[in-house]
Amino acid sequence: MRPLKIVVLAKQVPDTRHVGPDAMKPDGTVNRGKLATVFNPDDLHALELALNIKDRIPGTKVTILTMGPQKAADIVREGYYRGVDDGIMISDRRFGGADTLATSYTLVQGIKKIADFDLIVGGRQAIDGDTAQVGPQCADKLNIPQVTYVEEILEINEDKIVARRRLEKGIEKVSSPYPCLMTVHGSSPKCRSRIAKNVMKYKYARTNTEMRKGDPVLEELHKKRPYLVIPEWSVEDIEADVTKIGLAGSPTKVKSVSSIVLTANESKVLTDSDSDIEGMIKELIKHHTIG
Repeated sequence: MRPLKIVVLAKQVPDTRHVGPDAMKPDGTVNRGKLATVFNPDDLHALELALNIKDRIPGTKVTILTMGPQKAADIVREGYYRGVDDGIMISDRRFGGADTLATSYTLVQGIKKIADFDLIVGGRQAIDGDTAQVGPQCADKLNIPQVTYVEEILEINEDKIVARRRLEKGIEKVSSPYPCLMTVHGSSPKCRSRIAKNVMKYKYARTNTEMRKGDPVLEELHKKRPYLVIPEWSVEDIEADVTKIGLAGSPTKVKSVSSIVLTANESKVLTDSDSDIEGMIKELIKHHTIG
């Protein structure tokens, strides 16, 4: 079996477990500067799937591609720590505020710059949007087959890859030719831990923008070890149309965001009598819980 070239799409997302009143900006975009960030959980599953294929097929190359502000370089470093071969960051202020349409366009421009790939994998969805649209949109723009909700790779052959999909009411076995795109379900195996040797090797990996902060020790280290320089692509680097990126290329707008706090100050014990059930339904309708 020949080695494969795999691109992993990964995103740094706000930690939605700690969302406060200042989580959104007035224009309806996420106020990322006010929120702690994490590696999108489903993307970690996608990373594990790619690394598992690398384990099974010697010579397979895994590249992690992320789009985001400067601190999203942490995603590339995290990929290095767990076993990827290359990392690329797409970052430019003009990409800010992108919805799924603009995001998929930007990622596809980056993928086209990479050019040589057999398989693209990403998480089923991101926890900051929960749309599950970016992966399928990328496949559509690249005009390649897509397999969603992937739980496991069953077979890898010269001309096709076979996966098991986790569906709402069961499972499905699907095969696809190369190149193709897969989105990975959260029921797939969890991502492996960091590898201590890789952490030591890549802990000083930085983008050029990060290096501009002026650390002479890091600068000298990067001259001696070029693999520590994380490629950073701008709008011009990926030849993106500025009308299709960021807010300008995003037809989806958030009108408002509400913070809902659930409390349990009162409880009721109901029997299975018709009168109790009828009373509960009337109360739920009155408070617009159902109806």
